[in-house]
Amino acid sequence: MKEIIIAGRMIGTAHAPFIIAEMSGNHNQSLERALEIVNAAAAAGAHALKLQTYTADTMTIDIREREFFIEDPKSLWKGRSLYDLYQEAHTPWEWHKPIFDRCRELGLIYLSTPFDSTSVDFLESLDVPCYKIASFENTDIPLIRKVASTGKPMIISTGMANVAELDETVRTAREAGCNDIILLKCTSTYPSTPENTNIRTIPHMQELFNLQIGLSDHSMGIGAAVAAVAFGATVIEKHFTLNRADGGVDSSFSLEPGEMRNLVIETERAWQALGLVSYGPTEKEKKSLVFRRSLYVVEDMKAGDVFTAENVRTIRPGHGLPPKYAEVVIGKAAKNTIKRGTPISWEMLE
Repeated sequence: MKEIIIAGRMIGTAHAPFIIAEMSGNHNQSLERALEIVNAAAAAGAHALKLQTYTADTMTIDIREREFFIEDPKSLWKGRSLYDLYQEAHTPWEWHKPIFDRCRELGLIYLSTPFDSTSVDFLESLDVPCYKIASFENTDIPLIRKVASTGKPMIISTGMANVAELDETVRTAREAGCNDIILLKCTSTYPSTPENTNIRTIPHMQELFNLQIGLSDHSMGIGAAVAAVAFGATVIEKHFTLNRADGGVDSSFSLEPGEMRNLVIETERAWQALGLVSYGPTEKEKKSLVFRRSLYVVEDMKAGDVFTAENVRTIRPGHGLPPKYAEVVIGKAAKNTIKRGTPISWEMLE
């Protein structure tokens, strides 16, 4: 699969996973808090910070009933209208530049999710190096075409999309000028559970599309993300907040700074552990071969004495003949005097 470069960072199986901290609405309508989240993401070792670029008016219309009102008793946002929810969760556009400037100061790659053509134009004015497409927009073909026409890398969450829809999305992006596409396995429930994460889909998506595949994870903790790396994920995206207890529209399924740090460390360890198909001792293991068992003389012997089960034992270290030769050695006579604690070699046998 083709490696992809985003703002100078290589993304692919030969590199540690690319970790994106998703701020979303966790700024809780405070620019100061938003900048603190940037600081915390950088300190935790995340590689990128992502925003969402929209307004309530670009997302929906201000109606507080019917399909514009959330009544699902299992929803985190039950009792809210879509308009009010987006009004609370959106990141004011005038905040984008100071947030991106702080990212730049701290060495974080910055990107955002546009939700309509006006947000793409706005993000282009800020020269974002990459775009993220949300699951709910992965079938918005005009938006896909608009983003792809920038020629910049696209990261596309695949929540809810079937194979035919994903194929259309990928083909549209390529035809519109995007050569660098990453798909993220995603389950569009908030929060999601390990049981419905289905990360076995990751290698199947790699096979279908021959693209880098990652995970956009809304489950609690880091277990699903670490497992995804073992299945070939090269990008991990997780929502991020300073403290879940502070509340906010996304806080309940967001990582805190210590958890984000663990995510960075453990996904890199998982990636390092993948290695290659390998048998036999590695270079570092060769020093440990001495601790295998081998055949040793455990009683003083004179020339002509017979090797028996009493004067020959299989013990550590491994300087003598391998244990499999015990039946060959026992019954043979010693050529010379042998001191207790001597490893047995073929030269000792008559």
